[in-house]
Amino acid sequence: MAQAGAHGDHGQMDIRDQKETFHGFLMSSVWMCGHIAQLVALLTLGFAIGAGFWAGFAAYVIIGIVVGSVFRLSGVYWAAQVAQWVLLALGGLIVPALAGMG
Repeated sequence: MAQAGAHGDHGQMDIRDQKETFHGFLMSSVWMCGHIAQLVALLTLGFAIGAGFWAGFAAYVIIGIVVGSVFRLSGVYWAAQVAQWVLLALGGLIVPALAGMG
């Protein structure tokens, strides 16, 4: 830093690595906050309010779509969302079926 001022190169530092790191931090924050909101909605509607699993699942999907669209997230986000939706839907079908067997 002290040498940059001595050479008169003020403002010429390559900051691509810092920009990429900060972008990664922001995207991971968006992913995590979106997932937390999805989980809170699913659990609140499913258990606390008693609206049922499918109402919570619908909120989970809607929040995932809104977050992905508003922040224009990558295909990896959408693949992860679809995988979660499929697994939750299967769980929503299988668990009640198994519970009714007993």
